[in-house]
Amino acid sequence: MAYAVADKRTPVLAKIFAALTVAYLLSPIDLIPDFIPVLGFLDDIVLVPVLIKTTVSLIPESLFDELRTRIDSDEKLQKKWYYALPVIVIYLLLLFLLYKTFSSK
Repeated sequence: MAYAVADKRTPVLAKIFAALTVAYLLSPIDLIPDFIPVLGFLDDIVLVPVLIKTTVSLIPESLFDELRTRIDSDEKLQKKWYYALPVIVIYLLLLFLLYKTFSSK
C-alpha cells in the first residue's frame, strides 16, 4: 500500500483510507479500550482488515497489478529479509522468558 499511496495515479479516496488505517493502528485511542478482555482486541482484529480491504478495493486493479509486479521485481526489497532477524530473536526471547516464568511455578 505504501507504493500505491506514493503513486500519483492512486485515487485520493484510497490515499485517505490508507492514512486512516495507519492512524488507527498507531493511535492509542480505540473504539473499545484494550484493557477490556477479549472485546478490547476484537475491534482491532475486525476493523483493521476491513480498512485495509477497503483501501485496496479503491485502488484500480490495473494499477495494483503494476505495483505488485514492481514490488516483486525490486531487488532492494528481496535482499532485506535479514531485517526480520532481530524481531524474530526478540519474539523467541520473549517466548523463552514466558516459558521459564510459568514453568518454574
